[in-house]
Amino acid sequence: MPTHGNTQRVTTDKVLVIACGMIAREVIAVRERLGLDHLELTCLPAEFHYRPNRIAPAMDKAIEEAKEEGYRHIFVGYADCGTSGRLDRVCEKHGVERIAGPHCFAFYQGVEAFAEIGEGDMLSFYMTDFLCRQFEAFFLKPLRIDEHPELIEDYFGNYEKLVYLAQTDDPALETVARDAAKLLGLSYERRFTGYGDLTTALTSAAGKMPVG
Repeated sequence: MPTHGNTQRVTTDKVLVIACGMIAREVIAVRERLGLDHLELTCLPAEFHYRPNRIAPAMDKAIEEAKEEGYRHIFVGYADCGTSGRLDRVCEKHGVERIAGPHCFAFYQGVEAFAEIGEGDMLSFYMTDFLCRQFEAFFLKPLRIDEHPELIEDYFGNYEKLVYLAQTDDPALETVARDAAKLLGLSYERRFTGYGDLTTALTSAAGKMPVG
């Protein structure tokens, strides 16, 4: 990952993706799969997933710093992600693009596919590979469910189903998702999405079509 804060400005033709920390592993996987060696990655904190008001100002600053370091090609590795259009205004200000869609749950499934099933998933709680890996850190401890399981009804009582959007075939992660559904009192569904529209978005940003 590039290190920001350099005082020396060197113009580079590499593509810098400034992404949500929740999709860092997936961006790297797509880069390696497609051989996008000229694509570099830096991330904003994954915890911004729960603090969307911080995304746009942090992205504005990150893009400014990247430009100062000499990056001419920058891509925003976020969907709108709860910013209510504020991230789009940052992108417009800097003349950069972002991943299409309202959030990662949409672009993993494919924005068009998500739009078709959107109403049917209104009462679904989504998990991804990242959220399975971080279930304890992102849900149990911050919500204090580990100490106060009675809070489960308060937080998840309006959901009916847990939908695991799987980027990879990992039995260990599926076990986490199944156990989470049981803990939360929800029915369970696994959908294998792979990387969805993330692959298309990064390919376009890198200016290189996948081979083979």
